[in-house]
Amino acid sequence: MTRFPEFIVKHRKKVIAVVLAVAAISILLYTQVWINYNIADYLPEDSPSTGAITLLNDEYPGGVPNARVMVSGVSIPEALALKDVFLSVDGVNEVQWLDDAVSLETPVEYLDPDVVDDYYRDGTALFTLTLDGAKSTAAVHEIRNLVGDEAKMSGMTVSEAFATDTIEGDLIKVLAVAVPLVLLILVLTTSSWIEPLLFVFTIGIAVIINMGTNIVFGQISFVTQGIAALLQLAFAIDYAIFLLHRYGEHIREGMEEKQAMVLAMKRAATSIIASGITAAIGFVSLMVMRFGVGPDIGWVMVKGILISVICVFTLLPALTICCSKLVKKTTHRPFIPDLHKPVKKLKKFCIPALIIMLIVIVPCVIAVENNHYVYFEVLDGPDTRVGQDTQAIKDTFGDFSSLVLMVPNGDFASERELLSCIEDIPIVSGVISYSKTVGTEIPQEYPDPETLSKLVSDDYTRYVITVNTTIESDEAFAAVETLRSLGEQYYPGKWALAGEIANAYDLRDCVKKDDIWVNLVGIGGIFLVLMLIFRSLITPAVLVFVIESSIWINCSIPYFMGDSLFYFARMIIFALQLAATVDYGILLVDRYFLFRKTLPKREAMRETMCAASVSIITSAAILLVSGFSLAFLSSNILLSAVGILIARGALLSVIAVLFVLPALLLLFDKAIQKLTIGAKFVKDDAGKPAVTG
Repeated sequence: MTRFPEFIVKHRKKVIAVVLAVAAISILLYTQVWINYNIADYLPEDSPSTGAITLLNDEYPGGVPNARVMVSGVSIPEALALKDVFLSVDGVNEVQWLDDAVSLETPVEYLDPDVVDDYYRDGTALFTLTLDGAKSTAAVHEIRNLVGDEAKMSGMTVSEAFATDTIEGDLIKVLAVAVPLVLLILVLTTSSWIEPLLFVFTIGIAVIINMGTNIVFGQISFVTQGIAALLQLAFAIDYAIFLLHRYGEHIREGMEEKQAMVLAMKRAATSIIASGITAAIGFVSLMVMRFGVGPDIGWVMVKGILISVICVFTLLPALTICCSKLVKKTTHRPFIPDLHKPVKKLKKFCIPALIIMLIVIVPCVIAVENNHYVYFEVLDGPDTRVGQDTQAIKDTFGDFSSLVLMVPNGDFASERELLSCIEDIPIVSGVISYSKTVGTEIPQEYPDPETLSKLVSDDYTRYVITVNTTIESDEAFAAVETLRSLGEQYYPGKWALAGEIANAYDLRDCVKKDDIWVNLVGIGGIFLVLMLIFRSLITPAVLVFVIESSIWINCSIPYFMGDSLFYFARMIIFALQLAATVDYGILLVDRYFLFRKTLPKREAMRETMCAASVSIITSAAILLVSGFSLAFLSSNILLSAVGILIARGALLSVIAVLFVLPALLLLFDKAIQKLTIGAKFVKDDAGKPAVTG
């Protein structure tokens, strides 16, 4: 076991050179990693809406409408000319406007005003565009340049273009704020000015290598891109702290630097690897999801944890030995005072904290299940340019979205009946189809080829349906169910429904099913690891209760505040808070078991809290500032929401571990002793209360 540490210490300069070379290569590789901003791409391949999009792209040159442009101060002839300008932009497959719904050879005043109002109101025209996914970002920028800042743009491709422009800058801003705050926390909780720099530099190199090696996946989601670096920094910094704390202990014992580092690497290995495994299990739980963003985050984070552990056992020891003289010169007195007096006072709150948790946990579980969840609209906040444009379009034309229903062509009677049924759906405001726009009584040889190609393919006819509702409303999901039912009624097994609402509907069903498996794998995996670590059944049960309770409380707060919660953010925070809280819990329980071998339970718990509190608070504080940095500096509403959950979860976890967990350990002390293999607790003083001042 000592050969590897001795090799690293002996060849420290070569080790540093190799790791830095790998980091340099990773920077180059990182530029080739494609970031995917389209949530719909991560739906399972067997989702109905995924198959519908594939069929639509095969049958028609356009696709599903995915952008809207509102231009004010234009006449109808000017709007028609502008439509032609949009069609000339590379990446614009199709533009729908009033002339696609009605014939403009008829004077506007004689047209159905409800139809006209969907496209043109008081000199303001609203165009619905279909953009090519591969060229959509460039097309959005060109259209923005053509129409100017006064025009308003919204839609999924517009949101993706905005995210493409902002997410890299957001990540830099988040790290620029989080890293100095992390350094400040480390300076306050360590006894050296230089050690925190070594911690952050080591994990920073690990983050760079992880981001560069994402090239093996070809692409990663914008969610992974937005949170992975920050989470890796927050989680992996603990591994560096574990190692250098051991090293410092051996130095204070009078050992020579190289010998101290070899022994520190040997003795810290178990703690670091165990911590890495428990953190990895939380993210492994995301890998069982059928919704592809979950496995995307899971693989990147597990890889990041592995790379961080490798860097902690290679780069950090090498750097520390090379900088040993500087570390000695920059040692400062501890800023954290002796904790025996504060702990004595804080212990009084343990039982009240447990009682409060037992009272609130059931209402919190119910609240989590009754949250108002958001599934698909995860890109634009109300303060962003796209968010403001979307609201402006909504204020003028109302809520609306597009769906495309495709059915086999040739059965004109069924097409007419189906059209009538679609128009009877309350939220449907308009339909463009061959049976309505041209008329089934007119042979398909007569319309001009361009018009015909938009409505009919070799095998299918399509209905482009406009609905007056938001993408994720109950009415929208009811419309999806109705349209799918109508398709099955008239064309059993031969229809397809595509569109953002259909994607959102399938995503909702997918993640709800995934949620069950994520919980089973996460909790089951953690329980098994805890059982192996502590060789006990009751200790893992106590820890899992504390962990799950803090997660449920965290996710219930939006309900009580009247806010929405992103369902996927809930699943991310489950994995993340599970991984973080279990580390805090293991540290506290491990110290309690150690002290319990020589002390009665009350004294053992007091010493445990004195010994473990600083480490737990340090880790939680790093996660807290990381979460707040993401919450307040990210322009993406999903990432911002994840940041709030991370910060709040870190605070709740540290409260649960430092107050509720000690109370449970003291209450179940006898049961833990009896049901733990090899537990050698000293006899406790009979008759004394479990928790006292």
